Amino acid sequence: MIRLPRLRRTFGADGTQSPVGGSLTRRMIGIAALWILVLLGVGGFTLDRVLTSAVTRNFDASLDYVLTALIASSEIGPDGEILLSRAPADQAFLEPYSGVYFQVSAPGQDPLPSRSLWDRQLRVDRTVVHSDTVYRDSEEFEPEVLRIAERDIRLPGATTMWRFQVAQNREGLNEQILVLRRTLVRSFGILGLGLIVLAALQAIYGLWPLRRVRRALAQIRSGEKARIEERLPREIAPLTEEVNALLAHNEQQAEEARRHAGNLAHALKTPLTVITNAASAKSSDLPSAVIREARTMRRQVDHHLARARAVGRRSSTQARTEVWPALKAVERAVERLYEDVTIDLAGNKEAVVRIERQDLDEMLGNLIENAAKYGNGRVFVTVGGDAECVEIEVEDDGPGIPEAQRQELFSRGARLDTDKPGTGLGLAIVRDVAEIYGGSIHLEESEDLGGLLARLRLPNCRMSPERVTPAA
Repeated sequence: MIRLPRLRRTFGADGTQSPVGGSLTRRMIGIAALWILVLLGVGGFTLDRVLTSAVTRNFDASLDYVLTALIASSEIGPDGEILLSRAPADQAFLEPYSGVYFQVSAPGQDPLPSRSLWDRQLRVDRTVVHSDTVYRDSEEFEPEVLRIAERDIRLPGATTMWRFQVAQNREGLNEQILVLRRTLVRSFGILGLGLIVLAALQAIYGLWPLRRVRRALAQIRSGEKARIEERLPREIAPLTEEVNALLAHNEQQAEEARRHAGNLAHALKTPLTVITNAASAKSSDLPSAVIREARTMRRQVDHHLARARAVGRRSSTQARTEVWPALKAVERAVERLYEDVTIDLAGNKEAVVRIERQDLDEMLGNLIENAAKYGNGRVFVTVGGDAECVEIEVEDDGPGIPEAQRQELFSRGARLDTDKPGTGLGLAIVRDVAEIYGGSIHLEESEDLGGLLARLRLPNCRMSPERVTPAA
């Protein structure tokens, strides 16, 4: 049966378990240690090959020196035998089984061995002629392992090739290589341990600011702090800024929720008092009072629900809506309600705003419907703006509104023309929703049509979300 690795679990603020996939510090130390071991292994192996080769070449050079001296002191005797004009300087060639040997041999001739060979002879492979010095290892004198240098020379006056061989026990060479390898292993082991400790210290020290952030977040959760106020490295500073921005956003949403609840309660309090008083006094116009005050309460509830929906949808930072399709949809809906009204659309057809489509439809619908309702048959909508904001202008050819009375239209339930149906909440909703997304709405006089011009400014999608500052 396959066992799956167990994950550590921690408990979040809401009491739910969340999986923790190991330690980031251990991962960094493990990766660094693995990479250090690989590099030191490859480097150590390469250095071992280089130094071993250098020691072996030095050993072979001493054999070649003796071989050259042996060739230089050799001559052919009167009977064709090999003679040495002077004995080798190394006394080890005179001691039996000393580990240092030489031998000179040729086909059909008695070989000339060193006394150290005693009753043994070095093997000679006549199938290959060595014009240059050749080095090889041999185990022919077990348990000795020999390092042999050999070369074929035709001496003056000789009719055959003579094989000159010098051999030495490899024990000294092997001891040098062993000492060298021990030194390499110890040195690289200490170096690797030091590098791993250094990597561990670097990982612990480098990640220490994250532990400070964790402690700060714990203090925020316990109520000791409201923000992360510590000075942190520039790599972590953006994280803390985003966390502080998120905390501010959550506080703002909570404050908005409390304020909306208070506003709604205050708005409903007066109608409920009127109904209660009328019912207590058994007033004759109780039914009409109930209907009237119920309509007032309904307008207030609709207004606050629209604002609450916009606040909830604003939390999506990926909101992206094309303006032109929304305008076309609103145009078709308004033209069905007001068949004698002509709506002209112009401007940038590629404009995209950082707003949910439903909220954009609600704002455009209120503005264009008001223009169609209070105008004389013509509505002109223009889409423009710059890199930061998309500007939508809605103009009508109605009587317009005096500048002193324009701000009154943003009050809940405010209506300058009571002869036409409506709740008086349209512009108030447009203003509240626009401000929630960081936009604005202004009323001006239309220079082209002579009526009212509503200038709606909304955040452009090319603008980063961090620069969109919603109104409180």
